[in-house]
Amino acid sequence: MRLLVKAAITVVLSGLSLPVPTGVAWAAEGFSSKLELALNGGDAQTLTELVPPESLSGLQRRYDRFSKEFPDARWTVRPLATLDDGRRTLEVLVRGERESDGLQYQLEASQRLAVRIEAGRLMDQELLMEQSLLRSGKSSLPVTLDIPDAVLTGSRYDVDVIFDQPLGNAVVAGGLLSLTPEQVLNQIRPNLTLEPMGGGGLFKTVQAPQRPGAQTWAAMLVHPDGVVTVTKRVRVVNQRRDLAP
Repeated sequence: MRLLVKAAITVVLSGLSLPVPTGVAWAAEGFSSKLELALNGGDAQTLTELVPPESLSGLQRRYDRFSKEFPDARWTVRPLATLDDGRRTLEVLVRGERESDGLQYQLEASQRLAVRIEAGRLMDQELLMEQSLLRSGKSSLPVTLDIPDAVLTGSRYDVDVIFDQPLGNAVVAGGLLSLTPEQVLNQIRPNLTLEPMGGGGLFKTVQAPQRPGAQTWAAMLVHPDGVVTVTKRVRVVNQRRDLAP
């Protein structure tokens, strides 16, 4: 069975990484409102005013691809707290539905970003958290993701996707796969091996790499009433103080 990663990992703000400017002017609230309007309205002109020109083509391409998958998706962008280093944090949420081959798909995805904004334009961003949940089938199966946002290099940690409701006599299967940066960037659909599951969900213990960076996990749970596909990006840091930026 092929993993339905394509729709689940295309939150389009990933991948913008630029030098940090000096003399940053704060306008997170206004920027958030404009970005939300642009994403919900498909306003390419406003996007050109919000991001640097060198990042626009990649951003527009990912946005267009996502919009074809979920044309009625609704975006929410809201400012959060200011970090100790002065950067503001933004939360980006997207929800969408589509029908394909007689199946209904429901997507929920979120990101948390640390940003610097100058003159109303995004000049630098760091991805702090990213996850997505794609459901398909007869019903919207409720699940809980118990996966950390950040871990220490070389540490072992749990990747758990838990059904919120008792399984009863249902026979379920699941699998977990680590995605490469190339697979994430190019939205490649890897094969995922499924195994019978017990205990109400998927429970795996994994190990972080020895170098700082990120791990992206893809998981699939197959239930008689539907399929749940999850992606989660986990930051890997070498200092405990960086676990909660």
